[in-house]
Amino acid sequence: MKRILAFVGLALIFSACSHPATSTPTPPPTVTAAPPTLGAPLAAAPAFTAFRMIDASNGWAITDTGVVRTNDGGASWHDVSPAGVSKLGFGTPFFFLDSNHGWVVAGDPSSQGSGTLYRTQDGGATWQSNPVGFFMGTMVFVSASNGWMMASLGVAVGSNAVAIFQTTDGGQTWKQTYINDPTQPGAASTLPLGGLKDGLTPTDMNNAWIGGITYTPGVVYLYRTQDGGQSWTEQPLQIPAGYEQAQFETVGPEFVSADHAYLPVHITNQYGMMMAVYYSHDSGTNWALSPTMIANGGSMNFVSATDGFVWNGTQFYVTQDGAQTWTTVAPGVSFGDNFAGMDFVNSSTGFVLTNDVTGTRTLYKTTDGGATWTVVGK
Repeated sequence: MKRILAFVGLALIFSACSHPATSTPTPPPTVTAAPPTLGAPLAAAPAFTAFRMIDASNGWAITDTGVVRTNDGGASWHDVSPAGVSKLGFGTPFFFLDSNHGWVVAGDPSSQGSGTLYRTQDGGATWQSNPVGFFMGTMVFVSASNGWMMASLGVAVGSNAVAIFQTTDGGQTWKQTYINDPTQPGAASTLPLGGLKDGLTPTDMNNAWIGGITYTPGVVYLYRTQDGGQSWTEQPLQIPAGYEQAQFETVGPEFVSADHAYLPVHITNQYGMMMAVYYSHDSGTNWALSPTMIANGGSMNFVSATDGFVWNGTQFYVTQDGAQTWTTVAPGVSFGDNFAGMDFVNSSTGFVLTNDVTGTRTLYKTTDGGATWTVVGK
């Protein structure tokens, strides 16, 4: 083979020298290799309730009845549901770390407050299961072995009891590190019972943030732990001028690297809703308020330390300088009130899930930064 390649190379050089006026031959078209076969049955028109794209090709989704996976950018989806699971749907705790590792909790209807955790290490080809003492809340893994769970223990008017769990063996066993339910033994109060807890964001097994809402004017509900969830401290933020009496809500920060993170905060007063975007370049220790308030800002995705997207109900706000300035992109599809979530994987490729009044759920894809969209997965 080496001799053949050498001969071809000499022939091309000779040809070029002998015929200087000849134009350079057109290179053959690039052939894109087909994605590997997933080895699972196709899911016809899956009814997505939540989804997570790993990259432009690979992604996972929760449906009403199970788990599906794509490796061709959402064009087709394959049913990789754990055996015996027939009902998941909205509110199912799940986390997908990469194309191989995923975790899903199915509630146990016969036992209040417990469920079954299903975990896969091979892209859904096989699943292992074990009982867990929770079935509602937010689950996040920071590696294939290490994960967190913020389990909801019940919501009352203006308050939300939670328990924090950790695992270091991929979800087989869990240790409770915190609980704030005053009716339970060992309850603590550094993470107050008051306030609704919307999201959990860990970066390792020591550091994590919980965001939510308290109905006290001028207070942003953001708490941090640095000891694995055993104690929590409130993290103060600068309140935008003129909004001191408004209500604030956040799901918590979104980290794009170990150092860089962005925090969406929804602000509501008598004039409507705005989104303030805070940023940190020191691993979440300090937060600064970016210059622009986004009217009706909703979902937020940052894909790098500089590039991010915010949906405001009619158009996308796009930044390329770390939330210092924004431009707007009007999509070719009127998502309107049907918008149910988005996931951008880079500055050009993103996905949007819609859910209309009839319950029809549709997944759209863009490859030009949000200007044009096509339906995928049908």
